[in-house]
Amino acid sequence: MFSLFLAVVLLALTMGSLFVVEEGERGIVIQFGKVRKDDSGQTVVYEPGLHFKVPLFDRVRLLDARIQTLDDQADRFVTAEKKDLLVDSYIKWRVKDFAKYYLATGGISSRAEVLLKQKVINGLRSEFGTRTIEEIVSGERSELMEQALIQASESSDQLGVEIVDVRVKQINLPGEVSDSIYNRMRTERSTVAKEHRSKGQEQSEIIRSNIDAKVTVMLADAERQVRELRGAGDAQAAQIYADAYNRNPEFYSFLRSMDAYRNSFKDKQDVLILQPDSEFFHYMKNAKGK
Repeated sequence: MFSLFLAVVLLALTMGSLFVVEEGERGIVIQFGKVRKDDSGQTVVYEPGLHFKVPLFDRVRLLDARIQTLDDQADRFVTAEKKDLLVDSYIKWRVKDFAKYYLATGGISSRAEVLLKQKVINGLRSEFGTRTIEEIVSGERSELMEQALIQASESSDQLGVEIVDVRVKQINLPGEVSDSIYNRMRTERSTVAKEHRSKGQEQSEIIRSNIDAKVTVMLADAERQVRELRGAGDAQAAQIYADAYNRNPEFYSFLRSMDAYRNSFKDKQDVLILQPDSEFFHYMKNAKGK
């Protein structure tokens, strides 16, 4: 019975002396409230694998050694011209000094991110405060992030972490500022549109006036040509009539009378009142016209 109890105790001690560090993690041992260090005073950091510790006295803390991403809500910054900006950024970081990181944050990543963000935001705030909106948006964003990374890296050593990268994803104006800017832009665009519209209307009136003038001139020329042609035709017709009359006046007079009879008696309902001895009946009284 005692041997069984002793075997169970030995098994428990053996199991309690083993610990496993997973891939992507590092382990430190807390002994009597202090981080275990080697003979040279360096913190003992356990790589991934199976390791041993002193049961009951050593407490193992596993810490994430991978690169972490801190991507929180956008923050408000003030530029050199006292303009507010909403800046959305993210931070890439990882643990560099595991002992210092554990003592500063208790090994809690959320606490580390809060402290880390404060340091990075302070660096960004100072960089934004020395630049205008045009400088930030146009060509100095890379320089701004580099300076913020340098400042944050210097202050992050106290946390035992290394800042790998600081990036600004998006820069926006606050709602009240953007509304006023959009309204001003809309007013300016409306003014420009009205100016272009008035110029277009002016050009339209000029073109329409020129076309109307050309049409008037063309109609006048056409009317003149029509009158000239009609006058020439009437003159030619008169000349033909005159030539025909001169060749045989009697026959010409007879044809003209026949045309007059035909036109006068075309409709049976027409009534013509004349004197019996009228010259109109000259050829009706005498078949020979005498």
